[in-house]
Amino acid sequence: MRPRRSVLYIPGANERAMEKAATLAADALVLDLEDAVAPEVKERARRRVCDAVAAAAYTGREVAVRVNGIGTEWHDADLRAVAAVGPDAVVVPKVGSADDVRAVETALAEAGAPGHTAIWAMIETPAAVLRAEDIAGASDALTVLVMGTNDLAKELHAEPVPGRAPLLTSLSLCLLAARATGKSILDGVFNDVRDAEGFEAECVQARQFGFDGKTLIHPGQLEACNRVFTPSEAEVEHARRVVTAFEEATAGGLGVVTVDGRMVENLHVEQARRVLAVAEAVRARREG
Repeated sequence: MRPRRSVLYIPGANERAMEKAATLAADALVLDLEDAVAPEVKERARRRVCDAVAAAAYTGREVAVRVNGIGTEWHDADLRAVAAVGPDAVVVPKVGSADDVRAVETALAEAGAPGHTAIWAMIETPAAVLRAEDIAGASDALTVLVMGTNDLAKELHAEPVPGRAPLLTSLSLCLLAARATGKSILDGVFNDVRDAEGFEAECVQARQFGFDGKTLIHPGQLEACNRVFTPSEAEVEHARRVVTAFEEATAGGLGVVTVDGRMVENLHVEQARRVLAVAEAVRARREG
């Protein structure tokens, strides 16, 4: 398991930001060639990003590159350049269908991308939300769905309100699609970098929903995001007790066991083992 608690966008045109990224405690970095890069500097940003990937400048964390969208004048060249340096993943914005995923998979293969380079599909439109299961299941190369909540809210004509009520249906449908197809899913960004309380509340909401992590736009959001998405010591200890009690009961021929006064079944053991796996992945990330 690779922890993806915090996934930070880094503008590919900003040399200083890219250098600083090597020191940040993000689980994953998305080197951005799309929204954060003006048209006149996209080719320069592409070279800078590919040089950084080729140089393994961000050892110890997952590195993805967000290319420009399908149908734009930069998309094909982005895919060819990124395939040549082989990041952990290619983030594709505004994926609208399973055919989009397969087209990207074919283009990467034809450009010689290594087998470890996965596809992360951004869900940013109502049509994509309604096709989320088809998109998520389109290819084994697709490993992560990424919510593009800003564009989605714009398309829905939704207002930005605390609690994100206008987006909850879309978030839920995409989460269902990810879990039904065995893929990871990342929550969208929080725009107000000054609102630490609001940001942390949205992280808590995302974890409660079941998201694997959250995409971020500012290094100042890393601490809270990592903390919220990391199992607490109490959660880890409880998970250990659940697994141990169940294994002992099973070895003794018992079908039912209680922990802290609550009955434990297979589903609780699976949840506990996932907590332990996440905690171990985070520990390995810190030590790596």
